[in-house]
Amino acid sequence: MSNVLKGTILGLFIICLMTTAIYLGLAWYYSDEFSYNTWINGVYCTGKSINQVNQELSRGFSYDGLTIFDFEGKPHLIPANDIDFSFDYIPPLEAYKRSQNPYLWIDNLFRGTSGSKITPVIKYCEVALENVVNSLGFFKVQNEELLIKKTHSGYELINNRANVLNYDKAKTLIRNAIDNQETHIDLFDCFEDLPLDSQMRNKLDLWPKIEEFQNCRIIYQMGDEQIPLDAAIVSYWITINHNGDFVLDEKQNPILDEDKVRAFVTNLAAEYDTVGSSRQFLSSRGEVITVEGGIYGNILDQEAEYEWILENFFSPEQLIREPKYIKKGFKQGKDDIGDTYIEIDMTAQIMYFYHEGQLIVETSVVTGNMARRWGTPEGVNYVYSKQRNRILRGEGYASPVRYWMPVVGNIGIHDASWRRTFGGDIYLTDGSRGCINTPLDKVKIIFDMVEIGTPCVMYY
Repeated sequence: MSNVLKGTILGLFIICLMTTAIYLGLAWYYSDEFSYNTWINGVYCTGKSINQVNQELSRGFSYDGLTIFDFEGKPHLIPANDIDFSFDYIPPLEAYKRSQNPYLWIDNLFRGTSGSKITPVIKYCEVALENVVNSLGFFKVQNEELLIKKTHSGYELINNRANVLNYDKAKTLIRNAIDNQETHIDLFDCFEDLPLDSQMRNKLDLWPKIEEFQNCRIIYQMGDEQIPLDAAIVSYWITINHNGDFVLDEKQNPILDEDKVRAFVTNLAAEYDTVGSSRQFLSSRGEVITVEGGIYGNILDQEAEYEWILENFFSPEQLIREPKYIKKGFKQGKDDIGDTYIEIDMTAQIMYFYHEGQLIVETSVVTGNMARRWGTPEGVNYVYSKQRNRILRGEGYASPVRYWMPVVGNIGIHDASWRRTFGGDIYLTDGSRGCINTPLDKVKIIFDMVEIGTPCVMYY
């Protein structure tokens, strides 16, 4: 054998020996670290220990908790901290490492493991999760009744048998979501309808009729105020028997209780009838005073309104009803004086005339003689007539006046040509027989502008 051949064989042997040594050396190296070309969850792991890879994977992991959407689409959060949520990559990394044969590291030169994915071991406190879940509003256990219940806003259908949460199904879904670190789930499929018995079905069939009964379309217009006959009012008008059950007609419709309608009209009149009532009035002197009595105001025609409601209660159209009045003031509603009125301050002996909120006349006057007990009466009255060139007659007198505006009985506002001065204390001993004596130029302005029906507020 030639020396050249011997040298070649020796060289090959040395190369094989060195290659084997390198291969075995790398196999020994990868026995404690991850093998060549190992990628896990996007992290390069070659030559790294399990603890090193765990640290890198942990830095890239975050989980704040689970948001749950209930049947109505409302979100409810379960924070990770509230359930002592924790994670650990060590066990799956150890299993992955065990699956690698260090002597087969060379396989990774050709196929690699860049697509490897692992999930951490998830831990949380079951008791804490149970408490958090049970605290969610829609997780509160409620009775499974179905009834029509009277409330302050009318009858309501309480149906606790529709869309009932299947608690076991929901909790399983929540646990699975947390185990898989999901951030959002909805529980729509966890809500179910419970079966109904015959009594429940009857109530469910009756409810649309009760609902339609309460959907009254009448609105009362009381001056500037509107009073809708809504469910809070008309729910009391459904006829109920002594057992508290609905009384139904032959078509199984609720029946209108006519006595309750009459009671409503009576109460409406008590609230809005103003003739002779006590009123709070902001006087021109700047004080809020109480004025009682008088003939001005509104009196509801109760019988007419009772009959009208019975006739129109089930109307399919919206009706805005201005009630019929036996006596109708210049303005309706609780504030029936409005912003156009005559005001007579009999203590100050001053009369004011306001038109649409604007002061038109302010004048001194002379009212009834207090010494003779002819004092002008207090109260809210009104101009019920207007006459020119009238002779006022009474026992022992006949007084011609150019402008006459009676406001209560035979007492009115008029000029007094026989007087030269007005105001002050004249009325105490030299006042009129009850009328409001007014300077001619001032009474003319009022006479020309005032309408019949205008309120006249008279007070001391």
